[in-house]
This record gives sequence, structure tokens and C-alpha cells, in this order.
Amino acid sequence: MSQHRRRTPAQQVRRRRAAVGGAFVGTIALGVGLGVWAAADGGSGARPTATARQSAGNTAVGAAPGSATPSTASPSPSRSYPLSQAPRTIPAVRSHTPERGPGWHPAGGERVVVGAPALADEGRLIAGELGLTYAGEQRDRRAGDLRLELNGDKAANPESYTMTVRGGAVTISGPADTGVFYGTRTLKQEVHGGGTAPEGVVRDEPAKPRRGFMLDIARKPFSETWIEDRIRELADLKYNELGLHFSDDQGFRIESRTHPEIVSKDHLTQAQVKRIVDLAAGRHIAVVPEIDSPGHLGAVIAAHPDLQLRNAQGVATRGAVDISKPAAARIVDDLLGEFTGVFPGSYWHLGGDEYRALAVSDPAASYPQLAAAAQKAYGSGGTVADLATGWLNARADTVRAHARTMRAWNDGFYRGTSVQPAKDLEVAYWTGKEIGARPPAEYLGAGRKVINYNDEFLYYVLGQPQTFVYPTGQRIYEQWNPRVLRGTTAVPARYDGQILGGSFAVWGDVPNAQTQDQVAAGIRMPLRATVQKLWDPGPPALPWADFEKLADRLG
Repeated sequence: MSQHRRRTPAQQVRRRRAAVGGAFVGTIALGVGLGVWAAADGGSGARPTATARQSAGNTAVGAAPGSATPSTASPSPSRSYPLSQAPRTIPAVRSHTPERGPGWHPAGGERVVVGAPALADEGRLIAGELGLTYAGEQRDRRAGDLRLELNGDKAANPESYTMTVRGGAVTISGPADTGVFYGTRTLKQEVHGGGTAPEGVVRDEPAKPRRGFMLDIARKPFSETWIEDRIRELADLKYNELGLHFSDDQGFRIESRTHPEIVSKDHLTQAQVKRIVDLAAGRHIAVVPEIDSPGHLGAVIAAHPDLQLRNAQGVATRGAVDISKPAAARIVDDLLGEFTGVFPGSYWHLGGDEYRALAVSDPAASYPQLAAAAQKAYGSGGTVADLATGWLNARADTVRAHARTMRAWNDGFYRGTSVQPAKDLEVAYWTGKEIGARPPAEYLGAGRKVINYNDEFLYYVLGQPQTFVYPTGQRIYEQWNPRVLRGTTAVPARYDGQILGGSFAVWGDVPNAQTQDQVAAGIRMPLRATVQKLWDPGPPALPWADFEKLADRLG
């Protein structure tokens, strides 16, 4: 047999490029609008004009990315291709190096192959989504292949990835399966939005490691199907957290086997929750449960009225348990222990907000039993705020035993207490409206890690009670970034590394104000705007109107 094999069309194109001295090389840093360019194909090598940079990074919304003409799976050695344009996705990719070539689009019979067993789930999912054949681990390379690989770079961000579209094939590689999964989301959007993934190399990673959506199912029950639909939507947008607030004054919405008496009639079974958790895990989304305490426990109190907090006149305090009673701690710890088994992820939300005993001018006079318990526990100087902080720390001890990373609402961290919140508690910063409100810089200055839930931008409160209005995607897109923790003012840039990310939240204060379908429609653009700013907090490349059109095109 001859030792001279016939070259494939892709090999011929690569050989032809080498013969003429190499192809045009350019990198577009899309997030900041900078370009590093070189030309070796007869061009002048001059830096491109603003129009050229926009052409590469900000294609007109109506135009498909990649080649301006229909492409085939394999390049033609006799054809000249224009320089590719950057992918158009939400969130936008951080950088793209354009090249000349036909790009890639899925065709019947083409394969998805993986370089490691750990990528099998990602491979099967994208194969099904794009109508390709999942071929598992294969060493041979064929025209049209989509190949998923781990690159072994242990020092890299595990959510980063590189996607190379070249020679009629696609390779997505990353240091971990999460990054590879995000690469498949980019490819899926490219294909759905324009039909063809553009030739060249995408290098991408998020600016913030926590990108969340929180859903209040305690006040307004949401169906399993609706939640699963949101998981699929979130995953395609590269969110990685789904928060479930399932216990509040209005209901306890997940089946409990330790305390079935507290469960509301309309609830999810643990089997349903397992399906939700499994679906989320398969799409690299952590489900973050919240059992809020010592406030917001009305559903528990309804079954255990002896635990309700009462003031000095015997008047019941809505939603609050009496934290001077050991039985209150026992029932909450029972629930925390049970539900760490239902939610096996790494994160837990302890709540801690709006304890009404601390929303009065003189807590010790209004609630003398709490003041007495504080002095017994912490000496003559002990305060009701100390007692509440001790409660939060004790619940953290319960959850910490199950190896979870914990967060609590910022108004559960009190100023001037002798008892300090556990050092490993992250701050879920949502408001500055409480009595004795502390600005975000106080938490950051103390070294706390913070997650942004800013109620000025990221709170979708059904019925728009009090001063809340439904947030718009445009306002988030144009005015918010992760450093805007309270109101509309950003904290100093030196704190950026302590801000882990953010979460958009839906709260069911007036549950019948909108249907499930109306909620899904109402949060659609805010979700897209939020993740764009978490993936890349810089000024977006597209004007809002073009971003909206892009979202409509991507579906």
C-alpha cells in the first residue's frame, strides 16, 4: 500500500494556508472592546477601524454569525472565505479569534465524540439537541465531528472553555466538565441563532462564580414542570444556581417525613424534588434550599402554636418563633437535618432576616423573655440581637455538619453585638431598609464574601407591594453590575473580589397577581440581562434594542 494517503479537504485547506504564509490572525476581546490584530494574507496589518471591530464583535442583529453564505460541513480548497464574525450569544463570549472558513453546522449522520467518560452526559445532551449521533469515546477524527475534551489545566477556572471551529469540525475543551458544558451552550445558541457556528476560536469564562435565580415557592406554589422548564432555560444561559425558598408564613411546600404536620396541602413530594435536583445537576446547576428562621416560620407555627413569639402583652408576633424555647431550635434542626438529605448540593441558605423582635425600638422591653435568655447565655450584657446571632450560629453548626457552604440575609447580621456571626457565613445582600441598616462596605470591610440580591434591581415581587416595581431587563442591563449591592451606587472596586456574584429573585407576596406563565414571560429579559452582567460586568457591546432582538432570535 502506498505511504502517501490522500488528504481530506480540510487537510488541503490547512496545507494551502501554510503555503501562502498563514491566515489572518485576530483576537476580539468582546467584553471590553479591545482588539489585537495581525495580518499575513496581503493586508496592511494596520489596526482595523471601529467599523471593522464592530463587524467582528457586534454583528448586525439580523445577520447570521460566521460566513455570509451557506456553508458546508467541510471547507472547499478552491473557495475563498470572508473573515469570520464573532458568535452572537447570551451571555456574550469574552473573546473570539476570527479565521477564514465555512464554519460548522450540524448535519445528519455527524458525530459527537468525547475524550473522557466524564463528558458522556454533556455529549449525549448536545447530540440530542442538535440532532447528531452520540459516538462516545473515539480516537479517529471525521469531517463534521463535534469533539468534547478535558484539557488537564488544573490551574484554570473550571467554568472556562475553548471552542475551536476549524476545518469543518468543532472541538470544545475545558479543564472540567462544567466548562465543556458551557461550551456546548454557546454552540447550541450559535446554531439556533444563525444556523452556523463561525470559524475561529472562542475563549470564554465567567467573571463571577455564582450566577443564580431564586424562586419563592412557599408563598406561591410553582409546578414541577414549570421549575424544570426554568432549569433548562437557566442552563442554556449559563446560570449555575437555583434557589428554592420553600418555607414561609404562607406555606411549607415540600413533603417532610420528620414533621408531616407542617406541610401545606399544595406541595412538592420529595420524589418530585429529586427529579428537579437531578435535572439541575445534569445541567451544572446547584439547587440552594432555604428554610428561613427564626422569622418567616408561620407554616411551622400553625402546627406548633406554642412556639410562637409573644410580646410582653401576650400579643403574638407573626411568623416568628420564640428563640428562648429549646423546642423551637429542635424542630428547625430536625428540618435542616432532613432536607440536607433531600438537597445534596454544596450550598445552603439559612435565611435569618426580618426577625420581628428586632424590628421594634426596644426589643428587651417588648420581649423580656428573650432579654432574660440572652443574659443567661451571654452574661449581664447579653442582648436580644446577641441571642438572635447565637440562634443563627447554632443553625449554621447543624448545616455545617453536612459539609455545606452557607449564606444568610444581610439583615440577619446585626451591628454592635458581642456575639459575632460565624466567619464562614456568606452575606446575601438584598436591602438597606431595615432598622439599623448597615451599608455593604461594612460587610466587605470585615472580610465577608457577599452575593448580590439587590432589591432595587433583582427583586420581582408579585403584586408590586410597598415600593417594589417589576424590574426590567433594560434597567439591569444598562445600570446594574455586581458591585451595585444596595440602591444604585457601586461599592469601591477594591471589593470586587469578595463579591461572588448575584441572584435574580421571584417573590410571591401577592401570589395570584400573576400566573406561572406570566411570571415566566415577565422574568425572561431580566434573567438574560442579569446573566450578561454576571458573566461580564463591563459595559455591554450591544445596545439594549439589539440585545432584545438577539434574545428573540435565540429563543
